Amino acid sequence: MANKINGTCTWGFMPLTWTSGWGSNTYNAFPSKHTNYLKSVNDPLRFQVQWHFGNVDEGTEPSAANSTSSGSDVFGDVVNIIFDVEVTVDPTTSGGATYKRIASIKKSRDIANRRYQDDSQPLGHRFTIDISSILADQLSYSLCPIGKGTWQSRRYGGMNGGLVNQDNVLSTSGTVGNPISDFNVSDNGTYLSVKVTPSCEIIDADGNLQVVTHQNTISNHSAIFSVINSVNQFDLDKVYYGSAYDDSMYAIDATRLSTVAQNDFLTKCPNFTFDLQTRPEIMPLVRTTDEALFVQWYARRAVERVINTSSTSVSTALQHTCAGFAIRVDTFDYSNNTNTPTDTFYLIDCNSLADTDTSGNSGYAHEVLAEYQMGNFIQNISPKFINDTAAVKSENTSRSGSFPYWSTYSGNKITDNTNFYCVSFVKQAASASANADGGRSLSVVTRRRWFQIDRQSDKFAFGFVRFHWLNCKGGTDSYTARRDVVEGLSVSRDIVERKSSDKTWIQNRATAGGANLDTSFVSDTMRGGNIYKGGREVKSVFADKTNSVYTEPLIKAEAKWLQEMLLSPNVWVEMETGASKFNNNINPYLRPSTKEYIPVLITNSEVETVNEEQGLVTFNIEYTLAHKVKTQRN
Repeated sequence: MANKINGTCTWGFMPLTWTSGWGSNTYNAFPSKHTNYLKSVNDPLRFQVQWHFGNVDEGTEPSAANSTSSGSDVFGDVVNIIFDVEVTVDPTTSGGATYKRIASIKKSRDIANRRYQDDSQPLGHRFTIDISSILADQLSYSLCPIGKGTWQSRRYGGMNGGLVNQDNVLSTSGTVGNPISDFNVSDNGTYLSVKVTPSCEIIDADGNLQVVTHQNTISNHSAIFSVINSVNQFDLDKVYYGSAYDDSMYAIDATRLSTVAQNDFLTKCPNFTFDLQTRPEIMPLVRTTDEALFVQWYARRAVERVINTSSTSVSTALQHTCAGFAIRVDTFDYSNNTNTPTDTFYLIDCNSLADTDTSGNSGYAHEVLAEYQMGNFIQNISPKFINDTAAVKSENTSRSGSFPYWSTYSGNKITDNTNFYCVSFVKQAASASANADGGRSLSVVTRRRWFQIDRQSDKFAFGFVRFHWLNCKGGTDSYTARRDVVEGLSVSRDIVERKSSDKTWIQNRATAGGANLDTSFVSDTMRGGNIYKGGREVKSVFADKTNSVYTEPLIKAEAKWLQEMLLSPNVWVEMETGASKFNNNINPYLRPSTKEYIPVLITNSEVETVNEEQGLVTFNIEYTLAHKVKTQRN
């Protein structure tokens, strides 16, 4: 016996334009809309099912009297919709990803509406839920260890928020870096792939509720999309609707390229341009000793028509392929007053996070990237990492050797003469033979991000304070504060009062047995009296390290960007500790730097006007270490 619904159901992501058919709504709601590829988990994420049956309007109760039978099938009115919410951080191109169910929500019909024009009630019943808060509880952050080029894996990320699990327990056999089990390593905390599957509860002729699915297969009901731990402000960002030139820019996709690249990294720092011919309003200062400066991005697809091969000898199906991607670095020396970079090279650590595709690529002499990536990527672009890593490469136009097909770089990197540099995301076209793509083997996909080398020395008393924080787009931003560092200690005490000693007795004989000496009082603790005890005593001491630092004078755009740090729930400072040195000695691969991220709490931030006419401001950032100072208990 099969249970089925009376009438029809349509459903999808809200808001959307409804069309007929269960599956078509899901399709129109997601794959065909740019902004639906990637959603902020802190925006409303509403799903709605509409049930229609004859002249049943929103004010009509579902009834057992409407239940009918046809052969072994039982039809009934829809009473509830059960929404199953499943997530994964490891979607596969074949669709075989393992999803984990985090919620099963039973929703009755929405409150009945009435039309404004005639006070009538619309036909059908609507069932609406918002799953944003459920998904938000699943996300936090994922830090790449200082000095590493990228995460250990896309699935497991780096140093994740959420549940405290071991992040360095790896298998001793099989794939290098493969976790022993999912219980040893926490999942990447920055994004999720989400699948929502609705099913119906109908009422049968006996008044019992029966769970059914739609007449189609359940897999056709599922909508798959991605969420990231970002925030959109009503006064600054577009929320749902978008085109190729607004919020959808943060999902790097094949349909987004133009002569002016509009895709972007997950940051709102105003240090970008669209080409090498212009300079941004600001260039954040970075030092040659900095080991942690990251760009983060969400890649939907690797395949790109703009970088396809122009060779007619390669089949059309194989033209739209990508052999690899990288972060391009263009450097400019102090003496270079042109728009031509002094040196150009590529960072390819992020390639290790990409899904590859070895099937259906006959005609190619090399492996290519899978079309759909649907995930978050990260790359270290700090000066010290660039100079120390062997992952700096140049383009391999022949695609010879092993994947991901880049050649060893032998030119200059960040030198004593480097004034500033910029980074961008590039895709490498696949071709059946060398240069078969007509010289368009590399294509810049994103805006260019610029950074200036800071060669000012640390002050004698205190070093500069380098901050990292979870930014509003779900990535990680960094800033170094260089002025007026103050360190202090805030102490409070829990005091109790005890009974004081009655009297102090002075013993006038050194040995027992003397005149007027009561030997029962001779002891180490009583000799000379017990005035060392009693009265008021400190039961507990509570202490916090307090810190204050000023920024350089900032223009308005830079100040608005830096405000994100004050609003972020996760802020860290770079510090070298005994523990970080110890971790480095144990496993220099997972912990390549003697510096560590130390969490801090921003306690007060004051904005002071420096020059109103020029619009310059400076921030006074007060913070305390999240780890409390340990003290003894009495």
